[in-house]
Amino acid sequence: MSGTAIGATFFCLMLVLLALRIPIGISMFVTGVAGYVTMAGWQPLLNYLKTAAYGRYSIYDLSVVPLFLLLGNFASRGGLSRALFAAAESLIGHYRGGIAMAAVGACAGFGAICGSSLATAATMGQVALPELRRFKYSPALAAGTLAAGGTLGILIPPSIVLVIYAILAEQNIAKLFIAAFVPGAIAALGYMIAIAIYVRVFPESGPAGERRGWGARVAALVEVWPVLVIFLLVIGGIYGGIFTPTEAAAVGTLAAGVVAVWRGMRLAGLMECVYATAEATGMIFLILLGADVLNVFLALSQMPVELARWVGDSGLPPLLVLFAIIVIYVMLGCIMDSLSMILLTIPIFFPIIMGLDYWGLEATEKAIWFGIVALMVVEIGLITPPVGMNVYIICSLARDVPMGVAFRGVVPFLISDSLRVTLLVFFPVLSLFLVRLLQ
Repeated sequence: MSGTAIGATFFCLMLVLLALRIPIGISMFVTGVAGYVTMAGWQPLLNYLKTAAYGRYSIYDLSVVPLFLLLGNFASRGGLSRALFAAAESLIGHYRGGIAMAAVGACAGFGAICGSSLATAATMGQVALPELRRFKYSPALAAGTLAAGGTLGILIPPSIVLVIYAILAEQNIAKLFIAAFVPGAIAALGYMIAIAIYVRVFPESGPAGERRGWGARVAALVEVWPVLVIFLLVIGGIYGGIFTPTEAAAVGTLAAGVVAVWRGMRLAGLMECVYATAEATGMIFLILLGADVLNVFLALSQMPVELARWVGDSGLPPLLVLFAIIVIYVMLGCIMDSLSMILLTIPIFFPIIMGLDYWGLEATEKAIWFGIVALMVVEIGLITPPVGMNVYIICSLARDVPMGVAFRGVVPFLISDSLRVTLLVFFPVLSLFLVRLLQ
């Protein structure tokens, strides 16, 4: 049996393990170990494993992961999510569907200092859901808005998934962050437009809220100053050449911690933030280790290289290949989370994309563009059945909303996602404009 056939066989075995509900990190690790032993034996495997964990976890860039997670926890504890929602609601809540639009805007703002979709959905769900219920928004629109809005946590920098992609694809984290800004803004605007259209088709689903006076609006906007300060420290520090991404994450986390303490967080809250960060970091790092072992086995089998060569020699149109990859991402999103999809697929898909010509882009720009496209597509998996992690989170907060109703509520946002991804594929300049401007 050839190495490529062995690689394909064990990759299918891993999909079976996932179907059996075995955690993704363990599934990748077990598959990688079994495949490595099959191809090279136990001794080479043990020689690799003795340094694998250290080699992966000692990478300096990875330290931004727990820092951004802790920043998000501090921001939630510091009441910043509530302040963001109140500010957005004071500005647009009096329009039909305005409170749902305010929730999207608040998710975008919170995503700019969080970096996690699940955390954004959970935090903003607790803040916005009572208001949506108070104004009698339909359960489908309320749940769909908060689940879709949560995806902005990884679309708008800083993004943990983009950090992992940058490490896997050996790209500059700062360039990927800036490349995600315009697509992230388009995503937030597209969701608001989807809400505006939905409430005009179904007027009773999203009634208008209360109109606030300018005094109340100014007071609400003043309350979000910590968000602006943290955002400027993190993003402004990176692009001003003051901090590296890791240093900016540390400074932003410290600032968010100070704000959280100033707003009432005590030792018990601090420990909860630390424990939650440690738990999420442990899960992510286990997946990283499993992905490393799997990817070493796949490299040994030469399956990704052979697959890239076959695609290159097949004469298939590059756009057809890209849309096939997008379809695969959407299908994988039905059974796994966004980070797992990136770790599992980038070693396979990245060589394929880099071997094809897209709009005459040079290698670095093509890598950045594909990273943003992949990011946009994997976030769709957070709101598609049967997994749809964001939908599960919102339904756990709104226990009276059936899962089927919540999934129906995300349909308008999935349409918006599809249009945005298509736009990004045909107009790479949307993700590369700021990168080129700041070079």
